[in-house]
Amino acid sequence: MKKYILSDLLPQNPYWGRGIILGLSEDRNNAVCAYFIMGRSENSRNRIFVEEGENINIKAFDESKITDTSLTHYFPVKVLGNTTIVTNGDQTDTIHKYLSSGRSFEDALNIRCFEPDTPNYTPRISGVINVATEGVTFKLSILKSADGNAASCNRFVYSYDGGLAGGRFIHTYKADANPLPSYDGEPWFVELPNDIDETTKTIWNNLNTDNKISLFVRYIGIDNGITQTRIVNKHIK
Repeated sequence: MKKYILSDLLPQNPYWGRGIILGLSEDRNNAVCAYFIMGRSENSRNRIFVEEGENINIKAFDESKITDTSLTHYFPVKVLGNTTIVTNGDQTDTIHKYLSSGRSFEDALNIRCFEPDTPNYTPRISGVINVATEGVTFKLSILKSADGNAASCNRFVYSYDGGLAGGRFIHTYKADANPLPSYDGEPWFVELPNDIDETTKTIWNNLNTDNKISLFVRYIGIDNGITQTRIVNKHIK
């Protein structure tokens, strides 16, 4: 599979929607997780990422403009021991609950479906990355309508043992259109710089200027467990 450079890939689509990248830095010293949100409506764009301990929450930038938050405000990142959960919706809580009780990532997603936002039926994308002494493993998933059919949900899970340097990138939309066409195919294989600030800058600077809203990047040292986190918000309080 071709390994893409983020600065070449990201400008190709003005509206990826929401995106998750999980994997290993090129020197294989850090587990990497990144999540970004983009938006076209005023409600969607009125958001910022906020750190709450090891977790990340989404809140309104301007509280006077809050409308429906059912699909826009959630914890995109939660940490459970050595596992980091990253998703584009409240399925973060479902996965956290299931993993906490000894059940699996797949079990959690089997009770969830794509978002009920007719006619887009936005896919739910989710990921988990585990950093342990025996190595790094991660999974990505997408729950999407069957060719735009509201009555049928297709569930895909991609599992990686973390042996290769680089990351896997999954997102919600493959183009900016109406209705929005859902992502399909295997997650992109992408290069991940060794430096967290370089990765953060590369992702943020190559997302569409009008549509990008917020970005989260975290590097977790595989040998030392040191965690570095970066958040970039278009709107700053």
